[in-house]
Amino acid sequence: MPRTDRLQRQRRVDGYAVAAIAPLVALIPAWLIAVAAFWSVVQLFVSISLALFAGVWFLLGALLFLRPVQRVVLSRLLGARTPTRAERDTLQRSWQLVAQANHIPPGRFVLAVADSEDLNAFASGGHLMVVSSWAINNLSSDELCGVLAHELSHHLGMHTIALTVSQWLTIPIVLLARIGFVLQNIAHAATDTFAQRSAWGAFIGRTVAGVITIVSWLFLAVITLSQYIGNAVGKGAEFKADETVVAMGFGKQLRNALRIVIESGNGEREHRWQDRLITAHPPARTRVARIDAQLRSNSRR
Repeated sequence: MPRTDRLQRQRRVDGYAVAAIAPLVALIPAWLIAVAAFWSVVQLFVSISLALFAGVWFLLGALLFLRPVQRVVLSRLLGARTPTRAERDTLQRSWQLVAQANHIPPGRFVLAVADSEDLNAFASGGHLMVVSSWAINNLSSDELCGVLAHELSHHLGMHTIALTVSQWLTIPIVLLARIGFVLQNIAHAATDTFAQRSAWGAFIGRTVAGVITIVSWLFLAVITLSQYIGNAVGKGAEFKADETVVAMGFGKQLRNALRIVIESGNGEREHRWQDRLITAHPPARTRVARIDAQLRSNSRR
């Protein structure tokens, strides 16, 4: 059983929380352009400066760190939902043990469910922890303790702060890119119409459609670049969270959950660098080896 004779754990900004600012910085230029585009429409109806408009939009992201907003808004933005009664009971049994071991009031954090056939979980905002439906239905109570302790470790290390802000800044970029693709389709349709009447009209239509397409794909490329940077930084944060889980006393439980990933054939290291770029987690086999090493080290002490 995990030890409970420890002081209440506090949030502390570690190096990986600071490094997570890098993908956020990569988003800023595209975010400013997207906000300026929306501002150009809004200011036709409301007199507001670009600086104030951008500042208000940015600060509204702070609402995502409020528990009620995370429960109602953020979880749905991330494709999660409120647990059913059975899911809530299962999660609460494990979460009570983790919270008690760390002297944390259980109600301080929000538990949500993502419908998925994979063993997965993630943390966001200041209090949100999302667990896949597969994990809830197939993991033992002890294994769920390890998973929840891992997500709690991300919150305690402040790893989710820059990630949540990045998710907020991504919204106007994605919206503008989608509007661009809609305009691209309109331009193509108009080009087909004008092509029957004027060669110049067809040329202008194709040029406009091409420019819109390029701009839209550039916006999406910025988001992809930010995700790649975030994945590179996130692997270190995963190892750090695993270390914290072992210190909490839930290392064996997390290791057993990770072994299920290995047994499913998904725990190996990606051989191609392209695959490593799009992977947010380090290999489960490597994580298990590091957890075992830390457990042995703690045992010798």
